[in-house]
Amino acid sequence: MSFPASVRLRIPPFIRSSVLGAVGRLEINFDPRLSIKRVKRYQFDFYTEVVPYSLLFLVTTFSLAVMAHPLWFKLFLVAAYTTLLLIPFSGQFVLPATPIFSWLLFYYSSQFIPKAYRPHIWVSVLPTLESVLYGANISDILTRWTNPFLDILAWIPYGILHFALPFIVAAVVFVFGPPGAVKFFGTAFGYLNLFGVIIQVAFPCAPPWYELREGLVPANYNMRGSPGGLARIDAIFHSNGYTVTFSGAPVPFGAFPSLHAGCSTMEALFMSHFFPKGAPFYWSYIFVLYWSTMYLTHHYLIDLVAGGSLAVVCFYYFLPDEFKYLNSPAPVNNTTSINLDPEAGAGVLKSNGHSNGYGGWEADEGEDEDDGVGFEMNGASGDLGEGKRGSVFRSS
Repeated sequence: MSFPASVRLRIPPFIRSSVLGAVGRLEINFDPRLSIKRVKRYQFDFYTEVVPYSLLFLVTTFSLAVMAHPLWFKLFLVAAYTTLLLIPFSGQFVLPATPIFSWLLFYYSSQFIPKAYRPHIWVSVLPTLESVLYGANISDILTRWTNPFLDILAWIPYGILHFALPFIVAAVVFVFGPPGAVKFFGTAFGYLNLFGVIIQVAFPCAPPWYELREGLVPANYNMRGSPGGLARIDAIFHSNGYTVTFSGAPVPFGAFPSLHAGCSTMEALFMSHFFPKGAPFYWSYIFVLYWSTMYLTHHYLIDLVAGGSLAVVCFYYFLPDEFKYLNSPAPVNNTTSINLDPEAGAGVLKSNGHSNGYGGWEADEGEDEDDGVGFEMNGASGDLGEGKRGSVFRSS
């Protein structure tokens, strides 16, 4: 079926070439023996890989141990993850997402931690710190005047964009960013949330909605969470989605640090680093998101500061050397300076530990991959042909 030329979708050349280049770097190989060979040859960095992966192993083991599910289900999770990790095609996505998987598993499993082993819930610490540090309870001031327009304005970044933007940012970095940027995003974003939930579980603090609902009465783990200001959104749309979701949250007293603030700050850091021309727009969104968390009574200002600070620490700790001087006129340490504006196209960076710059394990030059089955992309037209050396979906 063909459409008239006047109604055909016209894709700008730089977008088309970027998409084809990103797809062309994907590895189409399903032989786990290739991944095993690469792991044996791979040189792990102690501080950015050995230590973090060891933490992931401990957290995942703990999460599976406390999870109130049958043993066969836990073994299934382990087997599925291992299988997908070893297959080169799926491994290039699973490896970068490993910190995210660990965070989600720990967040879910935290509800099964026996109450006898859980720490004390702090009710007055956050409002007291806010008053001492900022001279007033800022979040309380912002919640005194509400109306449907402000409710919708706060709901869009807090209840919609917060969940959609990680996928959007990852897709943009995948298509327009340099090889290795997606793994960097998955690593920094995953550890940010993992560290945040660990702090929330170890140092549980009541959010502003609790102060409005219960005052400063001591909290306990039998109390359910609350949607806070999002209950007004349920009322506007005649639904109960947010009420049900937040009432049964695994970590109802996870006010500190704010992972809404942390995630949005991480996204702004990534977009500003790789696409600096839009920095004013990214950080304007952060300002609105920060306001929405307090307006909807889910966080104090001190929570936002902590979440944003944690994002900055994770971003710069996991920032690879080859990405530190992307827009520097005088790159250091023999790093290639890259102009990442879409009109100019992305340059070529070293693989940052992946065979294709996205995930999987690094492949040495000239390694034998004859065991795999794959395809090769010839030119920008996207024609597919049989790969001569086996398994990589290559762009030539």
